[in-house]
Amino acid sequence: MKLSVPGGPPGRSPRGSSKSGVGGGAPTRRQPQNVTAGRDGEGKAPQAACHRPAPTLRFAALGDSLTEGVGDPVPGGWRGWAALLASGLAAPGQPAEFRNLAVSGALTRDVAERQARDALAYAPDIASVVVGVNDTLRHTFDIHDLAVRLDGVCAALTRSGAVLLTACLPDPGTMLGLPAPLARPLARRQRAVNAVVHALSARYGAVHLHIADGPWVADRDLWSADRLHPGERGHRLIAARFHALLAAEGLASGAPPRHEPEQPPPTRAASLLWLLTAGTGWLARRSTDLLPQLLQLAAAELRHGARGTSARLDLRASQALSAALAAVSTPVSAPPLARMGE
Repeated sequence: MKLSVPGGPPGRSPRGSSKSGVGGGAPTRRQPQNVTAGRDGEGKAPQAACHRPAPTLRFAALGDSLTEGVGDPVPGGWRGWAALLASGLAAPGQPAEFRNLAVSGALTRDVAERQARDALAYAPDIASVVVGVNDTLRHTFDIHDLAVRLDGVCAALTRSGAVLLTACLPDPGTMLGLPAPLARPLARRQRAVNAVVHALSARYGAVHLHIADGPWVADRDLWSADRLHPGERGHRLIAARFHALLAAEGLASGAPPRHEPEQPPPTRAASLLWLLTAGTGWLARRSTDLLPQLLQLAAAELRHGARGTSARLDLRASQALSAALAAVSTPVSAPPLARMGE
């Protein structure tokens, strides 16, 4: 299926079938990407007047740098798993449009206050909401506020008739290989975010992909030099897994994304170069926001470990999570998980 970028915003088209159901500061906004799938057989004789044109399938992607495509460079910017998935959603001959609203550094608040509004105006048939890691890296992290915001986004999108795509993610402390006292607080936060995502996915009937752990997390060939974002191979794997889940539901009719990358995985030299250049800047920006609190959290980990009271930290996190889930819905069991590599 050939993809092209139209010259202006898409006009309204008949809706396709859909499943109903229920950085420190604000990141820099960028113009949404509009992608329209071309039709096979252009130039052929027009169809009979009694045949209606195929409805346009619309896909909107909300989130942060993972969905923006960081780690999968192409000429002119980033591509990423959402763009790869978009190319395989519609059947040959069916027009399809893709709008990537994700912005690097976005928090759940940004998705709720900005991206969701734009997505609802776009009226997508499929909408992905993958966000939360940046929240865990902020001193303002509050699982209750995060749950309420995500619940509002999921409710609004599904009420509009969009099929919801969600994913739970690995914690950044594990990915960066931080020392245990620093990694544990981040892991605890990310587990809470994933629990909220699991609950909301079940509540709203989302197509959910579990990518929080498993062999793929440890496979260096799937990750970019920064160790926080998938490389091209990783983005392709995420896109292919989402495509398989959607195809099983009859929601993806195009060819699945290819697994094999066009570019080689990053070398150790590339990883070191990133750490000495962009990585240093990233750590410096995060240090002013997260580092003071992270050091306090690490000190608490060491103090409770020395006293043999580490379970208290887990209990506090569990109580906060329970209150957050109770605030958005009656707690529900997690949906069946589609794990990477299975």
